[in-house]
Amino acid sequence: MKIGEAQQIYREQVREYQAQKLSVSKQLTDIRSRMEASPNEQKQYGSEAAVLELTLESLNEKQTEYQDYLSELAEQYCAYWNRTVAEQQADAAEEYAVEMSKIMEVARRIMKGGIVPASDERKLMEFSVEMYQTAKSVGAMVQRQKKEKYDSLWGDEEEKEYDDPMEVAENAEAASTGPEIVDAADTIASVCPEE
Repeated sequence: MKIGEAQQIYREQVREYQAQKLSVSKQLTDIRSRMEASPNEQKQYGSEAAVLELTLESLNEKQTEYQDYLSELAEQYCAYWNRTVAEQQADAAEEYAVEMSKIMEVARRIMKGGIVPASDERKLMEFSVEMYQTAKSVGAMVQRQKKEKYDSLWGDEEEKEYDDPMEVAENAEAASTGPEIVDAADTIASVCPEE
């Protein structure tokens, strides 16, 4: 029988026994008042009172037995209820722990200057705006400090020094010999012979 069904049945029994005890108790009170009113019939009423007292005691014992069993059922009910709640709380705690580890990992990644998906950032922000802002601030500082310097893809080339083009042109050797050089006075003199 299920605990809930048993509780319902035995509660009804306890109520029924309580009602019967009340009825027998009224009868016993009535008999006792008759015994006081008519001392001649005390013997007859005495045996009825004794039967009613035994009936009341028997009803009381059975009701106590049912109440004890109801207490036992209540303990069992509480034990099952507590076990179920504990399992649910354990699952919730485990889920919370997993969620917290994910949130902490997202914060750690952001603080290391990493790029995380926007949905992960949103979850961190929903959990704690302060933690999110701290992670972003630390991450920004790390990114600034962590600027990596890359070597040239073309290797270590020495920069060539070029000669000045004017100087080169001026100092170069002419390919052919030019005309003979004649003094201007000689050229004038050749045109106008001396008179």
